[in-house]
Amino acid sequence: MTGLKEKPWLKSYRLGPYKLAHSLEPYPELPLFSILDQSAENHPRSTAIDYLGRRITYRELKEYADKLACALSGMGVKKDDKVATILPTCPQYIIANFAILKTGAVHVPCSILHKERELEYEIGESGAEIVICLEEQADKLKAVRQKTKLKEIIVTALSDYTGHEPEQQTVPEGTKLFKELIDQHEARPPAVDITPKEDLAYLAFTGGATGVPKGVMLTHFNRYANIQQAMAWSMGPLEKSIRGKASICIGVPLFHSYGDSAALFGIYWGLRLILIQDPRDIDSIVKVLVENRPFMTALVPTQLMKMQEKDLPRLPIQIVSGASHLPVEVRERIAEKIKMPISEGYGLTETSPLTHLDLTGFSKVTGFAARQKYSIGLPLPDTDIKLINEDNGKESPSGEPGHMYIKGPQVMKGYWPEDGAGLVDGWLPTGDIASMDDDGYFYIVDRIKDMANVSGYKVYTGTIDDILYQHPAVAMAAAIGIPDPEREGSERIKAFVVLKEEYRDKISAEEIIEFCRDKCASYAVPRQVEFRSSMPFTVTEKIFKKQLREEEIKKSSKEN
Repeated sequence: MTGLKEKPWLKSYRLGPYKLAHSLEPYPELPLFSILDQSAENHPRSTAIDYLGRRITYRELKEYADKLACALSGMGVKKDDKVATILPTCPQYIIANFAILKTGAVHVPCSILHKERELEYEIGESGAEIVICLEEQADKLKAVRQKTKLKEIIVTALSDYTGHEPEQQTVPEGTKLFKELIDQHEARPPAVDITPKEDLAYLAFTGGATGVPKGVMLTHFNRYANIQQAMAWSMGPLEKSIRGKASICIGVPLFHSYGDSAALFGIYWGLRLILIQDPRDIDSIVKVLVENRPFMTALVPTQLMKMQEKDLPRLPIQIVSGASHLPVEVRERIAEKIKMPISEGYGLTETSPLTHLDLTGFSKVTGFAARQKYSIGLPLPDTDIKLINEDNGKESPSGEPGHMYIKGPQVMKGYWPEDGAGLVDGWLPTGDIASMDDDGYFYIVDRIKDMANVSGYKVYTGTIDDILYQHPAVAMAAAIGIPDPEREGSERIKAFVVLKEEYRDKISAEEIIEFCRDKCASYAVPRQVEFRSSMPFTVTEKIFKKQLREEEIKKSSKEN
């Protein structure tokens, strides 16, 4: 049986008929903001951002970023300072990102859905003294200002960089206007000396859905290397027909590492970034895809679950799904409608973020469609993987699941503020149980935290999810382990199901349970099924299993 040390994935490094490089070393040691400077020089008149009727060229984007960097520098921002943003998917996020990096400061991207308490934690923990946000966020930051080092608030309106008439702005007291700062300064960013392997580009907080958020320290080198490892490597043979010519639709929030990385890759290759303002508006996403037919589209599984119910035409587009597991059935339904395979990737904020990519879907672009594998794909070049059996601490061979550890140039410097924190001899424990086949393709089995213990048996709830999705009536599903009232210390499986519209009120819980009984071990069969009209989601549109568990535990304690 093939072992991971032999790196069997290298033999699968192909894009249709083209062989892909086994290694990209040495990686260039350049500041991350240089990707914008290069594209502005090579494609000055090409559209960089397409957003709500407004098109911003690469020359304009660089000019905006340079002017804001000059403004930030004039406000006292210097190398290693932290500047936070609380922005949705909009041009201001991208402008602010590059402006922050050009001062030598570190970008702290915060979710627009954060409550005051969460913002206080992330802004306070990072030590950020400046925040760039939508004007409606300013009131929320007044209390945060009193409890942290926050000194300056820069506000913007969503209409500032659209094709629509600008909104009448009321400047909140004690704030500065984003657009005015850009209009009032010259495009002369400060000269900064960046050491890419040491200097941070991002301090991104993650883990809030599963515990206390941890600050992930990502260097300029981490992010620049990952841009090259990902699409630039996988699409290398097609670079001449894509670079400076194609477009990428970003349907995931830019403040999330997935959306941010899609934007960075697009800018690196001079692509037109089509930004989706509201990732929950599936009709709007479909309309954009049909009208623009972008070369590539970044989405998450829950968007695709909703999209499968839409009347999709044949679309020559490459959809990449990430952030969580994509059920095979959803992949197949979308692929059948648009007549193109769906690709999947895997990564973490801690890995800049991409570590694995499915090449079988991409091969369709070349006209040589490989046999589709429904996996998270192959490890990227110069990315090492090991699977650890948590019971005995030994490495798992091919075909057997284990806790996935990752090492590579994209792996974080550590959790804030300590270099190396969260790593084990340079390896990152992901918290995911995975397995590998003999071709080097990896499959996520479950999150360790989502694994249930049923009478001493391990039940991977992600596997139960996959079974549920096989039922023709199921639109969305999530299985969790809940305390078993009959066995102390044990759990039982409960499934939550959203039915497709045409099956509402026509399917019983018993039918779902019976369906699972034929497909999994008796102890793993759901004991309960709850039908819902919708699921709770995290900020990145993952089904929020932690919230489902907490609701069940609370319900159980009330009953007792």
